[in-house]
Amino acid sequence: MSARNGKPLLRLGACAMALGFLALPAHATMGYFTLGGDAVARAQGGAGVAAPGANAMASAINPAAVAGMGREFSLGLEAFAPSRGYDASGTAFVAPGRVRSGYYVFAIPNFAYNLPLANGAVLNIAAYANGGANTLYPNVTNPNCGGGTGVFCNGEAGGDLSQLFLSFTYAQKTGNISWGIAPTIVGQRFKAYGVGSFASLSSNSGALSGNGYDYSMGIGLRAGVQIQVTPLLSFGFTGQTKMKMSKFKKYAGLFAGGGSFDVPAAATIGMAYKARPDLTLMADFERIFYSGVPALSNPFPNGTNPLGSANGPGFGWSDVNVLKLGAVWQQNAKMTWRFGYAHATNPVSPGGVTFNILAPAVVQNHFTMGGSYKMTTHDTMDFSVMYVPKNSVTGVEVTSTGPTAGSKITDEMHQVAVSVGWTRTF
Repeated sequence: MSARNGKPLLRLGACAMALGFLALPAHATMGYFTLGGDAVARAQGGAGVAAPGANAMASAINPAAVAGMGREFSLGLEAFAPSRGYDASGTAFVAPGRVRSGYYVFAIPNFAYNLPLANGAVLNIAAYANGGANTLYPNVTNPNCGGGTGVFCNGEAGGDLSQLFLSFTYAQKTGNISWGIAPTIVGQRFKAYGVGSFASLSSNSGALSGNGYDYSMGIGLRAGVQIQVTPLLSFGFTGQTKMKMSKFKKYAGLFAGGGSFDVPAAATIGMAYKARPDLTLMADFERIFYSGVPALSNPFPNGTNPLGSANGPGFGWSDVNVLKLGAVWQQNAKMTWRFGYAHATNPVSPGGVTFNILAPAVVQNHFTMGGSYKMTTHDTMDFSVMYVPKNSVTGVEVTSTGPTAGSKITDEMHQVAVSVGWTRTF
C-alpha cells in the first residue's frame, strides 16, 4: 500500500479520535471501563481475548487478535443511555429524597484501520473509548444547607470524565502463536462543579470545583498473545500497564496527588472453543487494578488528609473482577449472530456511597446480543444491543466528622446501549 493511499485513512483516524474526545462522557460499566471497543465486542459481552479478530477493532480486545488480518477499515458508533442517581434519608449534609442525574443519550464513536506488511506482520491504528463517568444533578432544595440548595449545598452538582485511547499495534502470527504490542496514547477530559462546599476539606480550594474542562495526556503499553492449542481450542492473554497521566491542574484540590488521575492497569485471560463448525464459545476473566490509583481507591475521608494532598481522599474503589461469556453463531455465509453476558464485581462499598454520588458506578450484570451482516463482498454491518439492569449500593452518609447516625444513602444505576458499525475490506 502506498503512502498516498494510507494518509487519508490515518487522517480519518485522527479525526475520529478528535470527535470521540468530544462525545465520550458517561460510560461507566466495569467501574468506569467500557465493555468493548465496538459493536462486535459488545455483542459478545466483551469476550474474545482468545479468538481471532472479526475486524480491525479487535485490537482493542487483544492486540494479538489482528495478527494475520488483511487490509481493512472499521468505523462505528454507540448510543449509550445511562440512568443514575441516589436516594437519601436522615442525612445532615447531602440533599435528602430521590434525586436523579440528568438523563442523556451519548454518542460514542470508534475507528480502526489494519495494514498488512511485507513481512507478514500487520500495523493497526485504533481510536476508542476506554471509559468515563458523568453525572448532572439539578439544583434541588436541601434543608441541610441553612438556606442553600443543591445535592452538596452548592447548586447544580456533577462531574464529567472522558478517557480515549489511541493505540498503534504491531502484530504477527508465527505457527500457532499470535502476538501483538500496542503503544497507546491516552487523552482525558474532566470537569466538576457543585462541590465547592468541600473547600474546607481541600488543600487547594481554588482548584476544586467549577473550573470548566481540564485535559490530561499520557502514554502506556498494551500487549497480548493468542495460542492455538488445537484446531478447536485457543487461549489468550492481554494486559495494559498503568497509564501515567499528566495532572488535572484545575482540579489539584480535588484529586489526590495534586490532580493526579492515572489510568489503572488491567489484565485479561480467556479461552475460545469451537463447539461446532458454526459455533464458537468464549470465556474471559479480567481484573482492573483500581487500587493503583489513589484518587480512585483512597477512602473518603482518608484520615485527616485533605482533598488533593499526596494521600488525599478518593472514591474508595476496590479492584474489579469481570467474567465475560460470549457465543458466536454463523447462521450462513451472510449472517453471524453474537450473544454475551458479563458480570463485574462492585467497586463501591457501603462506606463510600456519599462521595460516589458523583460517580455511582455500581452496575454489575450486562446482557448483550447483536450480529454481523455481510452486505457485499467487501462490506459488513455490525450491530449490538446492551441492557444493564439496575443495581444499587446502600450505606450511611459519611462526612469529615464521621458517619451520620440514622442516615441512609442508596446509589443506583442502570444502562441501555445500541451500537452499529461498518467494516470495509480491501
